[in-house]
Amino acid sequence: METSTDQTHPLYRTDRDQVDSLLGHQGNPGPLQLTVAARLLMRYGDFPGAHDIKQDIQKLLADWGLDSQSLNARCREIWASGWKPGQQLDGDLGSGADVADQES
Repeated sequence: METSTDQTHPLYRTDRDQVDSLLGHQGNPGPLQLTVAARLLMRYGDFPGAHDIKQDIQKLLADWGLDSQSLNARCREIWASGWKPGQQLDGDLGSGADVADQES
């Protein structure tokens, strides 16, 4: 559905890779998948172009049983919890738990 007024977003290639990664994700989406999808939805929502990315994000939301409002609500909960990208939510993971086990 490209028109002569469609634009190419400067982050299209990077974002396309992220959408492809989201499409390949197995299981329920975690904080990283949800926040990436929300960010891309915001970036491309009114953007004149990148129709493939917009369609794939809508497909993801449908597969996850979410709409844009429920996605944003979930992301607000994630950010309010103090989560940051790259951070594990489960406190029993990582080298910190291993050190604590050895010290006890």
